[in-house]
Amino acid sequence: MLPEYSWLAWGLIILSTYLTGISKGGFAGGFGTLSVPLMALAIDPIAAAGLLLPLLLVMDVLAVKAWWGHQDMAEVKRLIPGMAIGVVVATLVAGSLDEDHVRLLLGVISLLFVAYMIVKPAASRPIASFWAWPAGIATGITSFIAHAGAPPMNLYLVPRRLPKTPFIATTTLVFAAVNTMKLPPYLWLGEINLTSIWASLALVPVAWFGIRSGLWLQHRVNERLFYRLVILAMAVVGVQLIIKALA
Repeated sequence: MLPEYSWLAWGLIILSTYLTGISKGGFAGGFGTLSVPLMALAIDPIAAAGLLLPLLLVMDVLAVKAWWGHQDMAEVKRLIPGMAIGVVVATLVAGSLDEDHVRLLLGVISLLFVAYMIVKPAASRPIASFWAWPAGIATGITSFIAHAGAPPMNLYLVPRRLPKTPFIATTTLVFAAVNTMKLPPYLWLGEINLTSIWASLALVPVAWFGIRSGLWLQHRVNERLFYRLVILAMAVVGVQLIIKALA
């Protein structure tokens, strides 16, 4: 049986799923970070994360298939150990966070994402591969809490100056790995249950359509304009979440 959400909540869930699919398709890669904060405006953010994870795993299979063979495996291998540590840390502290704590954290992550998107051109000089470990740990933690691993991941990978196609393929494979790591803890914590699985299954066509749209859009739409819209939306959602958490 599907969750008994309002029409507004379902609208935000469908929109979030579609936007995540677009991101997985390789267009405006950080856009998926908006999904859980957007859902959290209408439903419990923990439930939102649990609903989205099975969809992310389905989208990962489709996205990895589309981009396989173009990834930089050296970067993937550098990042995975730190991400595993981050997932373990997040699993241990997850039980101490209530709904408003998570909303507040999501709001802060959203605004940090906005700050990152504004200043990232300044972080364009190459950095050492050593930073893969702290970046991986931060990615594991933020991805576990809100599927919001893109900012710390990009803070490391953007200065590494990978060409566009290897960059997309590498991030696709890395996030497929971290999402797989998150599945057992989500099941253990009860964030994924029979009700959320039914909802996830119902949204699979939306996820598939989002990925196809992302693959199509990346060659046809001005990504700079799209990123500006992402930044604006993320700022508005972040402020709303912080207000809702503190009210």
